[in-house]
Amino acid sequence: MPKLLDNLVLDRCPHCSVANPTLLMLHNFDTDDHAQARPRRWGVYVCGGCGGVVTAWATALEQVVREWFPFAKSINEDIPERPRTYLKQALESLHAPSGAVMLASSSVDAMLKAKGYRDGSLYARIEKATEDHLITSEMSQWAHDVRLDANDQRQADEQSALPSSDDAVRVIDFASALAELLFVLPGRVNRGIQQTT
Repeated sequence: MPKLLDNLVLDRCPHCSVANPTLLMLHNFDTDDHAQARPRRWGVYVCGGCGGVVTAWATALEQVVREWFPFAKSINEDIPERPRTYLKQALESLHAPSGAVMLASSSVDAMLKAKGYRDGSLYARIEKATEDHLITSEMSQWAHDVRLDANDQRQADEQSALPSSDDAVRVIDFASALAELLFVLPGRVNRGIQQTT
């Protein structure tokens, strides 16, 4: 666990996902609850790469950090290994939007394959998943947008603008939503059913 020091040592910035970010303390202050029973020392940090703000608290300066905000996104273990790995790498590549877009698209492709949609192109798999009501027509439209965004990057299309960090976040949001629909929610439902029987 990191300590509440002038530099907060995290593996990745929770905003831009750059590895070993420079998170420098701008300010620190004390808080307590209404009964003066939960004293905390807070640090406010800024990422030297993206400018994102991270707050962290410990019992005192130079002590072990108990929590920091925002937490880095985690990938649910209910997602099969290959799409989970692509999605994790996409999150870790937010500082490189073109790579993040291609990895998120690969995650979508791997999710459809994990659900048995292996034949043809990604376009054909998306269409078949829609026809079979695995995904809605709106999700299909979003999936095609993600597919086309990734194609622009893979083919180095000079007519297409390079993706921004916001574009990468949008694509990752779709891949995360699809993973939630196809794997995370069904896994949670199955565990709930098993607990009641």
